[in-house]
Amino acid sequence: MELPNQKVCYRALQSRDPRFDGLIFVAVTSTGIYCRPICPARTPKSENCRFYDSAAAAQDAGFRPCLRCRPETAPDLASWRGTSNTVSRALALIADGALDGDGASVEALADRLGIGERQLRRLFLQHLGASPVSVAQTRRVLFAKQLIHETRMPMTQIAVASGFGSLRRFNEVFQDLFRRPPSALRRKTVAKPMPAEPGVSLKLRYRPPYDWDAILRFFQMRAIRGVEIVEDGKYLRTVEIGGKTGSIEVCHLPKQNSLGLRIQFPDVRSFPAIVARVRRLFDVGADIETIGTHLSSDPLLAPLVARHPGLRAPGGWDGFELAVRAILGQQITVAAARQLAGQFVAAHGERVAVDAPVHDGLTHVFPTAKAVASAATIGLPMPKARQDALKALAEAVVADADLFRPLGKIEESIGKLRNIRGVGEWTAQYIALRAIRETDAFPATDIALLRGIASLDAAVPTSAALIDRAESWRPWRAYAAQHLWAADSVTIAPKLRA
Repeated sequence: MELPNQKVCYRALQSRDPRFDGLIFVAVTSTGIYCRPICPARTPKSENCRFYDSAAAAQDAGFRPCLRCRPETAPDLASWRGTSNTVSRALALIADGALDGDGASVEALADRLGIGERQLRRLFLQHLGASPVSVAQTRRVLFAKQLIHETRMPMTQIAVASGFGSLRRFNEVFQDLFRRPPSALRRKTVAKPMPAEPGVSLKLRYRPPYDWDAILRFFQMRAIRGVEIVEDGKYLRTVEIGGKTGSIEVCHLPKQNSLGLRIQFPDVRSFPAIVARVRRLFDVGADIETIGTHLSSDPLLAPLVARHPGLRAPGGWDGFELAVRAILGQQITVAAARQLAGQFVAAHGERVAVDAPVHDGLTHVFPTAKAVASAATIGLPMPKARQDALKALAEAVVADADLFRPLGKIEESIGKLRNIRGVGEWTAQYIALRAIRETDAFPATDIALLRGIASLDAAVPTSAALIDRAESWRPWRAYAAQHLWAADSVTIAPKLRA
């Protein structure tokens, strides 16, 4: 992302414009503190302000986070959209903890990305104004600070959960950055009674508007028995990371422009990865106003965007799980695919520990690729070719742990997926849209999309015509697809894919 000029940034600061929250950070030279543009503190003089496009860049320049506006609660912890695909892939890996713990290094991260260490550092400085290590440390510090403010976890657990190698290092970083120990930050929070419910609760901020009802309906139609439940306005599911199982619960907090996340998981070291997955699953980081403005420039889509402001593109919890759903959903209805998915989980998934889930109906975790690849048979009532495709998919994931990481161009991602036996164009596009989070993925052969566009413009009867019409929707065709799928829920919903 290229920052606006000083005058534009300062005007956004003066007006406390929420549209810039998470997109820019202001550092004040007279105080040594950096803030969000919506900070309630008195607006500093323009000559004392420096603007950065990431919290990491501000901290790298020697500024410490504001205790009033709490930069760790910005909607996206800095706007990293618009960076190179390599940087985006690196950031996704860092969010999953690639630079946390013993043995982690920038060199190892660069190897996973297929580039040299020096080139990776150069790209980070070019696009983010900070090194990979600085970005990772900023993420650790801000996540730790959020845990301090929003939970009553012991400091030792917070240090581990936020990726610090030791409590001593945790204390040193906070002392250097905030000039006080972590416990002092907690003492400054307002004393509130913490809920007696099990697990750890956090808030994930988003840029409004957010169409919670639409995304909840989407997940409810596809909820897999034993793995997911949607009820009382909440989404619940089991999770498995590193051989350990637990569960999450997600609700909407509209007055706080946030999603409420409750994590019940035995290993706090997995908390950052769980939070990152929930962000992708619920598309928390979307710059929805920019997307809506772009799509509304087409008179065909403008009424749809107005009808569903804040409509997100739902992600997938796990790439393998999403790809399995896509294959199961080939040429059948959502209800049929959902039933098959339940049978698939019953046959190959593991039961969760009795005390792990937040709901009695959550009984299994989704099968791992390794379990499916080693299974003698798939054992589902479906064509053999599709069962072979599931087997081939599992083997491909076992062979390539980065199968669902974005590549240089969307065409490369689609091509890589299509090399898997049984994965055609529609399936690859759908996986790219939901698992790889390609904002321009567009399954143009989808019957629901064709019906959606036909209900608006009868002159677009074919996939080829739809692709031509969608050219002006780039790079947000994935969001256009969501609006078309939602165009007529009565006639389209029964045909939506898995």
